[in-house]
Amino acid sequence: MELRPGQVQASPYNWPHDASFSRETTALVIIDMQKDFCSPGGYLEQQGYDISPVRALVPKLQQLLQTFREAGFQVYHTREGHRPDLSTLSPREAFRSKNNPSGLGIGSPGPLGRLLIRGEPGHDIIPELYPLPTSEPIIDKPGRSAFAHTDFELLLRIRGIKNLVVAGVTTDVCVGSTMREANDRGFDCLLVEDGTQAAESDLHQTTCKSVEMEGGIFGAVGKLEEVLGSLWMEY
Repeated sequence: MELRPGQVQASPYNWPHDASFSRETTALVIIDMQKDFCSPGGYLEQQGYDISPVRALVPKLQQLLQTFREAGFQVYHTREGHRPDLSTLSPREAFRSKNNPSGLGIGSPGPLGRLLIRGEPGHDIIPELYPLPTSEPIIDKPGRSAFAHTDFELLLRIRGIKNLVVAGVTTDVCVGSTMREANDRGFDCLLVEDGTQAAESDLHQTTCKSVEMEGGIFGAVGKLEEVLGSLWMEY
């Protein structure tokens, strides 16, 4: 498939489909690179998962973020978390989050404060990827998708954004949920395959494959190198 100006080489189609990759139409979305998912003692580790694959993403995402900043693109960050009184936490989700060997879940005390609670140290984004305070909005969400119970879509529509480059954690949960909802809202999404990670590698691989099904049912999948190359070429 011919790579046109304004596109990133991707699969199963070069992205975006209409070759509209530009500052005016495209934004980078970094999903949930919070201490609770990326740091020792946080929520993900308390769930019993190895966080080293997530930590390995950090240098890659630093490069991706810095390149988008230097090229003048809009950047958004997301954080998953709940109100301190747990009024945004459903009974099922409270049960589910503690259904693990540690018995700890959302709201439980931990080394980084109460797990996935807004205002606690673990809820915040890691310093290596911290948003610029005046130009990079943080979308605080109580669930998986950045669109559920937030003003994210409103922010995108006002700026005229229709293309989303998506990276962060975890591929199969919050990243995938955000991409699926974005697709239903008419956004063209690029999943940065080596800029995302899941708690287990097979979940990451399966989610990437699911995006590509049926001609790109949820968007396209590309490599960090290709995204950076298109940015450097265009800007």
